[in-house]
Amino acid sequence: MNTKIAIISDSHGKREYLKLVLNELRNQNVQYILHAGDICKGEDLELIHNMKVPYTSVFGNNDNHLLSLSNHYNIKKEPSYFKINNTTFKMMHLPFYMTPDSDVVVYGHTHIFEHSFNGKTLFINPGEVCAREKQKIEFVILEISDKQYKILYNYFTKDDLVLHKEEYIYEK
Repeated sequence: MNTKIAIISDSHGKREYLKLVLNELRNQNVQYILHAGDICKGEDLELIHNMKVPYTSVFGNNDNHLLSLSNHYNIKKEPSYFKINNTTFKMMHLPFYMTPDSDVVVYGHTHIFEHSFNGKTLFINPGEVCAREKQKIEFVILEISDKQYKILYNYFTKDDLVLHKEEYIYEK
C-alpha cells in the first residue's frame, strides 16, 4: 500500500497561497501533511489543523513567537524524529542536521526545491509556498511504496496560478 505525504515549507504567512496549496492537497487525497517551518502565523497553523489530516510541523527561524501554540498544534523543535507507517523521518527547518539517520530527511529554509537519494536516505526540500524567491508556489507530494519513493513536485505559477507537475522516482 502506498503512503501519500504532502511536504510544504516556508509559507511565511502568505495565507492565500497556503489555502491554494491546501486545497490542492485535499484534491489529491494526501494522508499526511509535513510543514518544514517558517509558518509565521498561528492562523496558518489553524488552516493546516483544520484539514483533518494527520500533520506535523517544525519551528522555523521566523516562528519563535508560535512557541505558546505548541501544546495546541503539532509543532515541534528541530530536528523532529517521527515515523509514518514503516518509514522513519527527520524534519527540520534549518539544514543543520543533514546526517542520514532516517529513511527520509525533510528540510526547508533555503526556499529551493531539492532532492537526493544516497541509496539509504531520501533528502528533500519542497521549496517555498510564499513565492518570495521566485514566481512559484511550491509543494511536494511524496508517495512511498515498498519498492520506491515517488516525488511529485508541484508548483503554481504566481501570475496565472496554473498548476505544473514534475515526477522523480528513486528505487529503494
